[in-house]
Amino acid sequence: MNIAIIGTGYVGLVSGACFAEMGVNVTCIDINKQKISNLNNGIIPIYEPGLEEMVLRNQKAGRLKFTHDLGSCISEVEIIFNAVGTPPDEDGSADLKFVYDAAQTVGKLINHYVLFVTKSTVPVGTALQVKSIIRNELKKRKLEIPFDVASNPEFLKEGNAIDDFMSPDRVVVGVESEKAKELFTRLYRPFLLNNFRVIFMDIASAEMTKYAANAMLATRISFMNDIANLCERVGADVNMVRKGIGSDVRIGSKFLYPGCGYGGSCFPKDVKAIIKTASTYGYEMKVLKSVETVNEKQKTILFEKVKDHFAGNLAGKTIALWGLAFKPETDDMREAPSLALISLLLQSKCTVKVYDPIAMNECKRVVGDTVTYCTDMYDAVLDADAVLLVTEWKEFRVPSWLVVKNAMKFPIIIDGRNIYDRNELINNGFIHISIGSKA
Repeated sequence: MNIAIIGTGYVGLVSGACFAEMGVNVTCIDINKQKISNLNNGIIPIYEPGLEEMVLRNQKAGRLKFTHDLGSCISEVEIIFNAVGTPPDEDGSADLKFVYDAAQTVGKLINHYVLFVTKSTVPVGTALQVKSIIRNELKKRKLEIPFDVASNPEFLKEGNAIDDFMSPDRVVVGVESEKAKELFTRLYRPFLLNNFRVIFMDIASAEMTKYAANAMLATRISFMNDIANLCERVGADVNMVRKGIGSDVRIGSKFLYPGCGYGGSCFPKDVKAIIKTASTYGYEMKVLKSVETVNEKQKTILFEKVKDHFAGNLAGKTIALWGLAFKPETDDMREAPSLALISLLLQSKCTVKVYDPIAMNECKRVVGDTVTYCTDMYDAVLDADAVLLVTEWKEFRVPSWLVVKNAMKFPIIIDGRNIYDRNELINNGFIHISIGSKA
């Protein structure tokens, strides 16, 4: 089977590599010629565990190709996936310019039946607009070429995307014809053979499923952060509360970990987009508005804790940050809590020292030389007045506390992800401040 994927960002590149791994012939297209040149030379634009090896392996096997010209493969493909970016617009809605541009290009080039699939996260009703754009282009060409549109949203977690694609919880497919359903069934046959769930539905429901899933996960995070903040005030321990409610099978334990807020390319953008979509239809998403408000406030929680500890006097203090990416196993800093934290610390005239195993270059790109970049976690704590754990990378879990203590001015750990044992830290001479429990 021959397919094309438009867009070599996170979703497009991971999807292309994984489809190729399953034996599909994949051509990935991107208008960024430098990115395509880099990919053809084995230079991967994003960090994702296992991705580089998979891309190189399938390139060598001839199943994965990269080009900036969709026309070079249009005659051979049966399915075209649209995996371009949908960044938030100024009003919070999804910017669909690149989605529509890709549809226009397809309408200008197709010369036989194709299934055009939107894999990008898009508002309900986008498929109808895409279909109209392709039809208009065919009309300009005075051609009547059959085609179908479909929705196949991705549910990939950054840092675990390869496993998520190859062993999915579910594959959601929105179609409106039997022919489209048959093509998807062929494409996803390896997953069906392994008894993974491929759920077929109408296109509008598939488009909504993606937003609803991310909105629910964001809601659980903000709910637990709200509970954590209340726990601190009433003297409860949120870690005990989390275990208590997570043992209820109706609730479960996933996404109930309090911390310093969610970030990344999906949750913030998708919550804003679904709120905007509802507004367009005259409906107010009151719960999700609160989810967003809680999360924005939570991104300041570590700053508030370190400020309170020093009685509001942060000027001249040296603060170390362990972790910059919005989550472990990625270099993605989009909407990362670390960015809000860095900004507040700099405004308070702190010296900020940072270390992240992967995201240092991305941090340099985003904040420049406003912070001090360190060679490792121990370099970061040298002469620090406090250490703030922002991202729970594995290498931060069991540090040498003696080395850390001897390197710091003051032995203060502010645990933004609740990964440390308080008694252990106290026994090692530290002040330990966490989320959702009294110090």
